[in-house]
Order: sequence, then structure tokens, then C-alpha cells
Amino acid sequence: MQQRPTKTYTPAEALQKIASFCTYQERNQREVAEKLRSYGLDEDEAGEIIIRLSREKLLDEERYAKSFVRGKYRQKKWGRRRIQQELKQKGISDYCIKAGMKEIDGDEYYQNLTTLLEKKDAQEKERHPAKRRQKLTQFLTLKGYEQDLIRMALEDLGKPSEDEEED
Repeated sequence: MQQRPTKTYTPAEALQKIASFCTYQERNQREVAEKLRSYGLDEDEAGEIIIRLSREKLLDEERYAKSFVRGKYRQKKWGRRRIQQELKQKGISDYCIKAGMKEIDGDEYYQNLTTLLEKKDAQEKERHPAKRRQKLTQFLTLKGYEQDLIRMALEDLGKPSEDEEED
């Protein structure tokens, strides 16, 4: 299969294309910079376009972080730790991450956790109580939930903790 040659754009053409790219969905600076490089622009040209997009409010890291947090915790039911980790990987500043994390409602967050736990508990085939609890904990940890909340949710579900099982 032959690879199509990448089309290069003038800065004016690139600005038009990248503006619609940013209008379609919230983007972060790293994504936009990569896209501009794929258009054949050098670092200076890309930097100027990013500054212009920021001035025109088409590119806003804080707004991106808030949108990302809302989407991941409402649709994918991710926990705080995973969301923060993903935002860090995307190069979002600590300030913007903190602002984004304020979008999480504590009650709804815990409700997400318990809903995920109940769903996974119903699907889990493991019968041994300690192993079952470990699998449920591991699942919720990978989703990004905090250990103390996982422990609380397991107790609310009626799964005895490992300490109680040894009695």
C-alpha cells in the first residue's frame, strides 16, 4: 500500500484548518502543535498560531481540562487518580488540572464508584471471598479510584474486609 504524501500548508491555510480542528472539539496545546507540525509548519510558525488561537479563545488549557474531567468521570466512570495521570501525560499544567478536578461532584463520584462495583461484582466469577475482593479492588484501582473509597464501597456492598475474614 502506498502512503499518501502529506500536504503542506501555508501558515494562513494552517490557521484556517486548525481553527476548525479546535472548534470541533476541545484540544490541548500539545495536540495542536503536533497537528501543525504535520501540516509542515516550523516551530515558530506553529507557536504563533497557538498564541493566536489562545488569544481568540479557541484554545484554552483550563477549559480543555474541565471538559476532559467531566467526560471521563461521567462517561467512562474514571477515578480522580486516573484522570489526573492522563492529564499530566497530555502536558496539562498542575493549575489547569486542579481547576478541572473541581468539576467532580463528590456524591456523584462515589455513586459512580458504587455503580461500577455492583456491576463488576455481578459479573465476577471468583467464589473465594478474599480473591473476589482482591479482584474487585484491582478493577477499581485501575479505574483510578482511591483505596479508602474502594474500602468504604466494599464495606457498603457487604463484602467483609480481609481483616474480618481472618477471625
